[in-house]
Amino acid sequence: MRTALVIGTGLIGTSAALALAQRGVTVHLADHDPGQARTAAALGAGTDEAPEGPVDLAIVAAPPAHVAAVLADAMRRGVARGYLDVASVKGGPRRELEALGLDLSSYIGSHPMSGREKSGPLAATGDLFEGRPWVLTPTRDTDTEVLNLALELVSHCRAVPVVMDADAHDRAVALVSHMPHLVSSMVAARLENAEEAAVRLCGQGIRDVTRIAASDPRMWIDILSANPGPVADLLTDVAADLEETVRALRALQSSDESKRREGTSGIEDVLRRGNAGQIRVPGKHGSAPRTYEVVAVLIDDQPGQLARIFADAGMAGVNIEDVRIEHATGQQAGLVQLMVEPKAAPVLTAALRERGWALRQ
Repeated sequence: MRTALVIGTGLIGTSAALALAQRGVTVHLADHDPGQARTAAALGAGTDEAPEGPVDLAIVAAPPAHVAAVLADAMRRGVARGYLDVASVKGGPRRELEALGLDLSSYIGSHPMSGREKSGPLAATGDLFEGRPWVLTPTRDTDTEVLNLALELVSHCRAVPVVMDADAHDRAVALVSHMPHLVSSMVAARLENAEEAAVRLCGQGIRDVTRIAASDPRMWIDILSANPGPVADLLTDVAADLEETVRALRALQSSDESKRREGTSGIEDVLRRGNAGQIRVPGKHGSAPRTYEVVAVLIDDQPGQLARIFADAGMAGVNIEDVRIEHATGQQAGLVQLMVEPKAAPVLTAALRERGWALRQ
């Protein structure tokens, strides 16, 4: 791939353009808002000047509701040898293109499974997709050349290609992305009018659950409008679980011992099923999940503290597999949780104590 046209210079489009430009591809940028395309160009993502002729690959990064129309316009104008979109839903846009009677041999659907709570070109980075799955949804009509161009794009972005059927993809993202986002928003909504004294008690758990609720509502309306059925089906199942859980909790309030036992059994069931589902979430680098030991270190909120901890762990020959930080309420301090292999935990604990760190048991 020598040339590309990115249509839509938001977070995803600009990030893809940055990755391609960094690898020597000549990238042209277009957007319904010329100012946004100029911003992306100023960031080094390419040029906002139109290409003189057809490019190798046109990448449409428009909202799902507009993807088919933008693709159809580009294909009719013959702006590229191959066409690809990066929308978070795949079945709907393809059916819309088929209904328009377009030849889809030069088109392939795709979805990079990466993003941020922020949107727009200023939030873009050239490494946004690094190590992340990038779904491709070719069909029997897809030209081999177009599939190869898509694979080259994924390679330039240092992502991991995953080939799926379009409708299977939409059901999958409803499960792992769209439904969880709505549930996160529902939990966060409980905080909107909560008493300040209660909100001040928020810890890492509520931060983890509500983090994705910070995303742009307008963007998510576009996404959910393009995939409402599978999301609604999943929320129906969640609603059934909620009803059973509420019933079990009410039973725990009863003075009847048998009802309390039923309530305990109901709560235990949902918690155990939650354990079973959580275990299936892929671990580091997409591998099977592993169990790590946690070494908890108390730190002051001062510059260089984390760097010192990581340097001391490195000197001890211990690899930090993951890290979490829990900030103390009302104090300039926090708890750093270092996840390490079980056999490395005693080594790291001894090394950090020797270097003066305060550890929590």
